[in-house]
Amino acid sequence: MPRMTMIEAIRDALDVAMGADPKVVVFGEDVGYFGGVFRCTAGLQAKYGKTRCFDTPINESGIVGAGIGMAAYGLRPVVEIQFADYMYPAYDQIVSEAARLRYRSAGEFTCPMVVRMPTGGGIFGGQTHSQSPEALFTHVTGLKTVVPSNPHDAKGLLLAAIEDPDPVIFMEPKRLYNGPFDGHHDRPVTAWKAHELGEVPEGHYTVPLARAVVRRPGRAATVLTYGTMVHVALAAAQESGVDAEVIDLRTLLPLDLDTIVASVRQTGRCLVLHEATLTSGFGAELVALVQAECFWQLEAPIRRVAGWDTPYPHAHEWSYFPGPARVAEALRQLVEVA
Repeated sequence: MPRMTMIEAIRDALDVAMGADPKVVVFGEDVGYFGGVFRCTAGLQAKYGKTRCFDTPINESGIVGAGIGMAAYGLRPVVEIQFADYMYPAYDQIVSEAARLRYRSAGEFTCPMVVRMPTGGGIFGGQTHSQSPEALFTHVTGLKTVVPSNPHDAKGLLLAAIEDPDPVIFMEPKRLYNGPFDGHHDRPVTAWKAHELGEVPEGHYTVPLARAVVRRPGRAATVLTYGTMVHVALAAAQESGVDAEVIDLRTLLPLDLDTIVASVRQTGRCLVLHEATLTSGFGAELVALVQAECFWQLEAPIRRVAGWDTPYPHAHEWSYFPGPARVAEALRQLVEVA
């Protein structure tokens, strides 16, 4: 089985989808001739032509708006927002049009569109290239929100998203593009080529939406997380000595509540981890669900570890980034509660 980076896995998924279905089109800023700022679409224009993989003006509202129109007329557009931070001009189109199209037309029209966007920090992008806005999408009825943590899932989830009949926000943690990142920025980067989840099957396969996976079994506490923070959680569990079960949510909406509940009822303790700012982050929804579903099994208050409620700093990136030391300390405090 070939091993790929997440960049290569995403590109492979797009290639497979475009080769199987002529209705799949890919477009966005610099995705055509240049192959994307992160090279996720490299070679697709040369292979499929300028009508199926093309560059657009710097106009996120126009990019998404055009995609909605194409989807309503039967195409399956995969549009790229160059950084998740740039999606705000397109937010009205995503919320008011894409997410509502099926409902407002009583099912006469649908919007089978995928909006890809690199998300998160860890690359010294500063306040306008490091945001994690997933909670802005999970709040919106009619959208699905996906955050893969590895190449195998990235390809399978992207193919599932492209085949879905409704709009999917596909958020790609850019700190994971070339290798798993455990939060230790002062250590050499491990390549996906040396990681088991870098094995990516050839051809078509899907990873079902709305299905989480247990990355590390444990009995002392449950960690609910996604994206880059999956690898941070795994490192923190090892370094803290806490036998933590780490759950990779993969799809935030719709959410795999069954897997979450089964784990927390077993461990009796829960820590929610994400890179986005703490206040009103997606973790707050997870806390509310766990409290409602697992109240009688909880042995301690649910804890959250997240980014600080500030813009993402450039000079102090690693003070903002929820690293393994912060997570390990939270785990130790969680299990010490009688």
